[in-house]
Amino acid sequence: MTSFVVQRDGRAATVRELAPLAFAGYAHFTAMQVRGGRVRGLDLHLERLRSASKELFGRALPDERVRSFLRAAVEGGPADVSLVATVYSPAGEFTVAGPEAEPEVLVRTGPAASGPRGPLALAPVGHERFLPAVKHVGEPAKTHFLRRAADQGFDDAVFVDRRGRLSEGTIWNLAFWDGAEVVWPAAEMLTGTTMGIVRRQLDRLGVRQRVREITVDDLPELAGAVVMNSWTPGVAVHRIGQVPLPPAPGFVDLLHRAYGAEPLVSL
Repeated sequence: MTSFVVQRDGRAATVRELAPLAFAGYAHFTAMQVRGGRVRGLDLHLERLRSASKELFGRALPDERVRSFLRAAVEGGPADVSLVATVYSPAGEFTVAGPEAEPEVLVRTGPAASGPRGPLALAPVGHERFLPAVKHVGEPAKTHFLRRAADQGFDDAVFVDRRGRLSEGTIWNLAFWDGAEVVWPAAEMLTGTTMGIVRRQLDRLGVRQRVREITVDDLPELAGAVVMNSWTPGVAVHRIGQVPLPPAPGFVDLLHRAYGAEPLVSL
């Protein structure tokens, strides 16, 4: 029988332990795809959890301790799973936590995922995330804008900041192709782990990349667009608002090739 887990600090979480968390929203997390007990970009996930813990709690757990919790969650379960590791403080929210409040880690596993097939149509909406560099919980705007976009016939939403720049999707990073280079949007956003993997592997492949501000008005000059997250390194985007984008299958293949070049690392 397929077995998935919910663990707190490396052991099965009890209802009593989970109950307070069901009503709290001050925490951060990372999501990853585990294949054969191994993960791509493990160093990026650990760095994300470390830096976010320092930002939210003023302290972080040692990487090896966090890694042991991830390892405990996948041992004895399916070889391929989706895994979410959430870090929170036992002091809860709406309180001032003292230095004795050490962060704790909640790990959940579930069925492996690979994302939608695409291509996707994205509705541009004006929105800027609070603490955009932190992958924190309690963001109703993401689901709200996703559902509003779906009501309007789109697949998802993409955020536009106060300067008119495209930044990120609800749960996605954006990447564009200008026919010669991979273009990453310049704006305040969450730097995704898949984005980090793809960028360093594109460097190793000798593929040119650059960062520039991109607005909806700039889209007609581009030759392709994708979204990416922990599910996938690239799902084609065929329209943002009313602006069509070329399918660019070669661009999508390039991103998948770069992602596949990243070695899987044992937890």
